[in-house]
Amino acid sequence: MAAIKRILMIVPVPVPAFAIPGFAGQIPAELIRPDIAIDFVGCRNGANLIDSPYEQALADTWVLEAGARAEEQGYAAVCINSMSDSGLAALRSRLSIPVVGPGRSSFFLAADLGKKFSVLTMWKRWHSLYEKLAVETGLGHRLASIRDINVRPDTAELLAGKEDIVFAKLEEQARKAIDEDGADVLILGSTTMHQSATWLASRVEVPVLNPGLVAFKQCETLIDLGIAQSKTTYFPPEIAKDDLLDPVASLFP
Repeated sequence: MAAIKRILMIVPVPVPAFAIPGFAGQIPAELIRPDIAIDFVGCRNGANLIDSPYEQALADTWVLEAGARAEEQGYAAVCINSMSDSGLAALRSRLSIPVVGPGRSSFFLAADLGKKFSVLTMWKRWHSLYEKLAVETGLGHRLASIRDINVRPDTAELLAGKEDIVFAKLEEQARKAIDEDGADVLILGSTTMHQSATWLASRVEVPVLNPGLVAFKQCETLIDLGIAQSKTTYFPPEIAKDDLLDPVASLFP
């Protein structure tokens, strides 16, 4: 039997223990190989909803804290479970194992599957995340639009209990992205929206990318190929200070 390869999946905000299964549910059981194990964890402290540049900085810091020791803990790869790709560059610098973010993964896959793609998200406060991704990936000319449904996200309950409202709004904005903006591919703007992926995909004629799942499968591919990020791009630090935030208390002990 093949050795089990473990992937650390980091939610970039602190979440209570009862919320972790909701995030883990974005990976269908039938798509998890017997030789792969996934550990979902939230950050110990830091951001709330990554709703501003201030919170983006907090998320970067605490995702780095959550994943800096992953290699020595025996993980084969790290996946950041957010379209914000929080801490991605820092962890790619710190670690030699693959580090993947849903934002970059989904943008590049969408650009491969169609001429133009749109992001469907929860609220306007997240638009800057995708604008930043468009610049960093060089895919701004392929981004047809960013459309939101003006609903405040919930990192604990996700979309549970709001399906009737949220799903209809998402379908409305998806239709506009396709018909008015020319999108050939749609990307869900957050891993907190994964419960809508299958439903929305059944109602539109273009691919709908579930970002957490896309990133997870990229992690598997990199593990299988035995490659990771280039260290001539992501230089390792001369001195690592992985214990710097150890004295800070966890928000959810």
